[in-house]
Amino acid sequence: MDRISIEIVRRRTTAGDTPTQLDEELHWRHMIGNLGNKLGHSRVLYGGFLLSAYTMAELGELRYDSELSFKSLSTSGDHFEVQDRTLLARIKETIQNEMECQVCWGLMLDPLTTTCGHSFCRRCVARLLDHANSCPLCRKQLSIRPGATEEPSNQRLRALLESLIPDAVLARAEVVEIEESTTSDRGRVPLFVCGLSYPETPTFLHVFEPRYRLMIRRAMSGDRKFGMVAYNGRGEVQGDLGITQFMQCGTLLHIESMQLLPDGRSVIQTKGVSRFRILDHEMLDAYYVGKTERIDDIPIAAEEALEAAEISRFTTQASDPGSPNRLLSAMSTAELMQLCADFIERMKGASASWLASNFLQAYGDMPNDPAVFPYWFASVLPISEAEKYRLLPTTSVRERLKITAGWVRKVQGMSLGGMAPSANDDDSDHNEENDSQEMPDVTESTDRANLPTNGPSALT
Repeated sequence: MDRISIEIVRRRTTAGDTPTQLDEELHWRHMIGNLGNKLGHSRVLYGGFLLSAYTMAELGELRYDSELSFKSLSTSGDHFEVQDRTLLARIKETIQNEMECQVCWGLMLDPLTTTCGHSFCRRCVARLLDHANSCPLCRKQLSIRPGATEEPSNQRLRALLESLIPDAVLARAEVVEIEESTTSDRGRVPLFVCGLSYPETPTFLHVFEPRYRLMIRRAMSGDRKFGMVAYNGRGEVQGDLGITQFMQCGTLLHIESMQLLPDGRSVIQTKGVSRFRILDHEMLDAYYVGKTERIDDIPIAAEEALEAAEISRFTTQASDPGSPNRLLSAMSTAELMQLCADFIERMKGASASWLASNFLQAYGDMPNDPAVFPYWFASVLPISEAEKYRLLPTTSVRERLKITAGWVRKVQGMSLGGMAPSANDDDSDHNEENDSQEMPDVTESTDRANLPTNGPSALT
């Protein structure tokens, strides 16, 4: 308003001979105390209709809800339209400069005024809250919920913008739309680099990093999906991607529930949808997005053919079918599943800590579906992520069951004080380096004090 006042003072010095008659017409509620008289104040002022109206309001003789009639008193018949258009153009320019957001330095869109009196674009406030809960101008703490979706807009600023400079507001909205489209995921999967997740199993996340706050907000406003990938802690080459910060295969997650915390952090519960392989990746607002291809299992007919071929090939080399050292490849898929199920029952009887009620409450009881069981088993069994990761690129239910059956054999061997079966005894699809990895004794207590009682959590 100070800049508008300065412009008004400047215009008054050049008003010249521009007499204008102004008559205030009262609102009906003011007519009661004025004995029913519709007319209020009346003045002859100078500078054209617009400047005269401002002057009359400045004198306190024009109520905000009154109507105002104008009449030119110029002897030449001039209605001072040129002066009015010039002044209006200058006021619009001044307002546009005053209405710039101090975060994005563009015209404010959907203006939101904080408790400290500063106004910004709503989208800018939402981005600010990803980093801090304080005003960027005065540093006063803000009590605004993350995302700024619940805060009311400043309707007066909004009306002022849309009535005085509608073209500028529309142009700014178009620019923002273009910016959003060019910085969106563009069909790529946003990647949460954290840990392992699997299809059909829950994953619990505590989100506090600003980049992931933004990623989750965008996911929530879209299809509620994002990709989870594990860290590439060993710095291994990931196919055509080379050495990347993350592993090449991951799981697409769907956000089932989200709890926003007052300081902007959030706790989300997700469920695995499908597996994917990353073909290409790039950075978007400090987090990764990737071009992916879905990893699907081979058809059931191919599974059955694989099972028949393996059993036929290894049966002649196998020992007694009842022997605990029987080759895994010589076992049917149903027998592999039964071997794992029997192990789970024995571990429950031994009160294994990783089968405690709080973990079963989070992940559910053991599934009977051979396609889902390996994912559930990997979610609850406390073994290395390198071992668990082997499930993601595998495209055969039978091969995944052989991997999990191999874990059972190793755990049983270590629990009995013996050596785990060698790679020659276990013909599952993995190399000797993975076979020689140390497998923890899952019958012993595992410290998970840092995890919530309702299930495991991954912290960003």
